[in-house]
Formats: sequence, C-alpha cells, structure tokens
Amino acid sequence: MSENEEGGQQPADEPTGRRRGVWRIGTPLVVAVSGALFAVSAADSEGTDLRPGRYTDLASLVAAEADGYAQLTDRVATLKQEVDSLTDEVDDAQVRRFQREIEDLKDPAGLEPRAGPGISVALSDAPDDLIEQAAADDTLDPNLLVVHQQDIQAVVNAMWAGGASAVTIQGQRVISTTGIKCEGSAVQLQGVPYPQPYRIKAVGDPATIVAALDAAPAVNGYRADAADPAVQVGWDLAVEDRVEAPAYAGLLDVSYAEPLK
Repeated sequence: MSENEEGGQQPADEPTGRRRGVWRIGTPLVVAVSGALFAVSAADSEGTDLRPGRYTDLASLVAAEADGYAQLTDRVATLKQEVDSLTDEVDDAQVRRFQREIEDLKDPAGLEPRAGPGISVALSDAPDDLIEQAAADDTLDPNLLVVHQQDIQAVVNAMWAGGASAVTIQGQRVISTTGIKCEGSAVQLQGVPYPQPYRIKAVGDPATIVAALDAAPAVNGYRADAADPAVQVGWDLAVEDRVEAPAYAGLLDVSYAEPLK
C-alpha cells in the first residue's frame, strides 16, 4: 500500500508507473523478437516443414528410400543415353578404341546381365517371440537373433570363392564397389535400406558354390546359430535351375579409392 496525493491509500491491484513502463517497452520487444524468429524459420524451412513427421514403420522408410533411389537411377540412365549418343557422333580413332575397351570390361564389371544355374540363400531374423523373450529376461544376447551385415558378406564372399560369375542381394547386382551396412533394423545396400529376409543368389556351378559355403567358417558359425533352438536365425539354401542377375544400373563414381599394390 502507498499514500496517494489526497492522503488515501492506492489500491493494491492498480499498476505502478514502473510496471506500466516495463510493459510499454517489453511488449513491442517480444513482438519484434517473435517476428524475427518467424522470419528465420521461414527462411530455413524454404517453405517446408521444419519438424516433419517421423516414419512410423520400416516399410514406409524402405518405400520412400527405394522411390528416391529409383528416381536417381532413372536420371542416371537418361544421362548415360545422352552421353552414349554424343560419343557415337564423335568420329575419332582414340574414342573408338576406348569404347571397345569399355565394352570388353562391361561384363566382368557387372554391367551386363548374367543368367544360368546357381543357388539361392535366404537369411532371416529369429522369430519375434524369441526376440521379445531375449529382450525381456536378458538370458541371451539379442544381437545373435538378427542378421547382420557380416553374415551377408560372409555368404557373398563364399559365393565368389566358389566361382560365382554374378551375385545379387534382394535382386540387386553386387559389384566391386557395392557397400553393405546395417541401418537400424534393416541392411542398407547401395544406399537403399532393405528389410529381412535377405535373399542372396549366385550364378555359377551349384556344387562348387555349395562346397565353398560349407568351407567358410563365418557361414558355418551362422548355420550353427540357425540350428540352435535358442537362436533360430533363418537359413535356407536351394539349388536353382536358372538364376537371373540383372546388370548393375547404379552410380559408378568412386570418390575415395586407391589401387591395390
């Protein structure tokens, strides 16, 4: 309470001069700062949502990534056709020699389709109930119950060792620059995530490839886990009368590479 000019008391709910002054200055300042933040947000978002909704399931993520990859692949194919067309118009002996060398290297580089007898291998995670049980009672390492990139790599390497002329994973041609890595609960192949089961196919003599798989220690370790009732990761091998391996159609640029010495 305070005395007014007539000796009375000032009501408690009436703002003082200091309070009125603070609001006169503070309100425009808050408005100005808010306007600045809106302007910065608009500039950063460039018309898009700054907080886009997250993918709620793996299928949506895989579909979105696959669509983006397909669009880039189509763009690469279109540009390649333009380059080939322009190259054909060049009447130069050196260019023709380089073109012949390129044609000779296309097949071993995986840029030509292959087909013939072979085998297929399917790798899959353990049943969901086992994974949930392992997470609940902490009796088993959950990492043993899922397929990892090293499991896929072990199968692919054994296939190459068995003389396979072409290998595919999820229908995608594997070449020397193909990268395989874990991406959450999926495996990323050439920039695109794929969910399990992982189907690996090889073109070549089935007996030789199977013998190479049987001789690979890493593959045998995985197969032992597949036979273990406490783990039960999936393993399925089948001999195929005809395996088709499409030509690799992705990007061929190598950003970081050094020749082997």
